Amino acid sequence: MTQDKAYLETMFGLGGQRALITGSSQGIGLALARGLAQAGAQVVLNGRDAARLEQARETLAAELPEAEITTLVFDATRHDDVRAAIDGFEARTGAIDILVNNAGMQHRTPLEDFPADRFEALLQTNIASVFHVGQAVARHMIGRGRGKIINICSVQTALARPGIAPYTATKGAVANLTKGMATDWARHGLQCNAIAPGYFDTPLNAALVADPEFSGWLEKRTPAGRWGKVDELVGACVFLSSGASSFVNGHVLYVDGAISVSL
Repeated sequence: MTQDKAYLETMFGLGGQRALITGSSQGIGLALARGLAQAGAQVVLNGRDAARLEQARETLAAELPEAEITTLVFDATRHDDVRAAIDGFEARTGAIDILVNNAGMQHRTPLEDFPADRFEALLQTNIASVFHVGQAVARHMIGRGRGKIINICSVQTALARPGIAPYTATKGAVANLTKGMATDWARHGLQCNAIAPGYFDTPLNAALVADPEFSGWLEKRTPAGRWGKVDELVGACVFLSSGASSFVNGHVLYVDGAISVSL
């Protein structure tokens, strides 16, 4: 029994690892930060709003008094700012071993009326940020010969719904960028994968959760029969962050109650 526990801790434990999670002041990002901290990682929260980020840090610190939780404020859509923040953090504090590219946004409008500025914002927030932060962190990981990058996709990576065509396009692009990262960086010892959540009860989906008609449709459409809970994404993230996934690369892991495989 002791040997089995030690084996699991070796394979899945994240002690001594440091994880940066973008867009982690709330929702999925905060849940993943909490889960990685519970698995033993030192956690670095990221966002653009310093006050909200500090509030999230205080929340996690109160829940997990033994965990090491810090913040790093930068705008993931601004390439030069990202590079300066990551380089500065690595020089001052130490290695980022795990990167979770979670920052994202949504805008719902029929495609024929979709505002061009909202389209551009989606491109920058959902795709460009993954490139900016991924490249900045990977440059350091490559030098060390190891690292984990986890990009947050969506069930819309594979499926579309009315009113969110640009979002669907961005999440499809994140999946292919993940494959490209793995293709370029696997030889340097990095594992680059993605998690594709289905429909989860998050602030981003608050309007849909509050809509009885949509929730009723979703419960019938999803084989699991319900919305996902953000804590149900933690296991996938810990797996992809840990030694257990040492030969998993370029993979998109759907966590969606089977909605993406059913008609």
